[in-house]
Amino acid sequence: MFDWLVVGAGFAGSVLAERLAEVRGEKVLLVDRRGHIGGNAYDCHDAAGLLIHRYGPHIFHTNAQRVLDHLSRFTAWRPYEHRVLGVVDGRLVPIPINRTTINRLYGLGLTTEEQVEAFFADRAEAVEPVLSSRDVVVSRVGQELYEKFFEGYTRKQWGLDPSELDRSVTARVPVRTNDDDRYFTDRFQCMPADGYTAMFRRMLDHPNITVELGTDFAALRERPVARRIVYTGPVDEYFGHALGRLPYRSLRFEHEILDREWAQPVGTVNYPQTEAYTRISEWKHITGQQHAKTSIVREYPSAEGDPYYPVPRPENQALYKRYEAMADAAPDVWFVGRLATYRYYNMDQVVGQALATFDQIQASVPRAGASFVTQVRATASAR
Repeated sequence: MFDWLVVGAGFAGSVLAERLAEVRGEKVLLVDRRGHIGGNAYDCHDAAGLLIHRYGPHIFHTNAQRVLDHLSRFTAWRPYEHRVLGVVDGRLVPIPINRTTINRLYGLGLTTEEQVEAFFADRAEAVEPVLSSRDVVVSRVGQELYEKFFEGYTRKQWGLDPSELDRSVTARVPVRTNDDDRYFTDRFQCMPADGYTAMFRRMLDHPNITVELGTDFAALRERPVARRIVYTGPVDEYFGHALGRLPYRSLRFEHEILDREWAQPVGTVNYPQTEAYTRISEWKHITGQQHAKTSIVREYPSAEGDPYYPVPRPENQALYKRYEAMADAAPDVWFVGRLATYRYYNMDQVVGQALATFDQIQASVPRAGASFVTQVRATASAR
């Protein structure tokens, strides 16, 4: 009997497994249905010896000192500021939209932030109230730039028109009036020096942690393995889709090794107007490796496959709220992470949520030796 069963070896599960083992001295069984640790941040070497991210680029950035300090226990860092270009009207232009983007697209010579702001204001269209992703963009920069940069990309990414998606989708992408071409502006922007998998390996290298890979949570539900559970998978799956399935978007990745030193000028190039894929990323920009060959990945959004992104629509959030009520009532189970709480989190936000959850556990949960025992299958009968 373990003290904790942690389901999922990504950021949420691994951070909590380490804290429970190290700080509380409790025995943790960490399981993942995949054959590796690290969740979607898993990286490995391809046939050419290049370090790649199997599930698309994971660029670490944060403003949270606590998050950076915690992860720094398990990795050194390599400075890296991610830059993205988009193929728009046949030109490569910076994304997010900035002054350079506007000057290059329209053949202008705007030199001040005030001039760029006036350019946007002249094209902005009044939208009241601002409810959807389309509303956010059109009210800021107008219909033309919305169509060039957001409409096609969003339709590919989500399988829906932006007018059908919550405003949060495009609100995440800023529009700038200066020449800052960094994709992120966080205080800390860096990559694990030896890669994500090495960081996770150090995090989970603890005598109180047992890792079982290729193990599905469903196989453990009928036998008592732990007193308490941390669950990081899809919340609707935990409850057997009792209220219906929550929609998620997936991705298909097409990796390719190229027999040349470089393929593109920046880490990622987006294709908002053309191609079936949304973007191509080149790993050497991101990892800092030097190699005679290069490796890229094309991303194809899909409705089928492993769940990656909760689909932000009001009806989906309403269904999640019903599952959230069930989760709140489940005894001795903590739901943590993007899939378990049906929210679009960046990696640092997941780490922050995991650390905050551990604080709650510390404040409210007796350490090992408590008089009650929670079986994994008890949560199913609690429905």
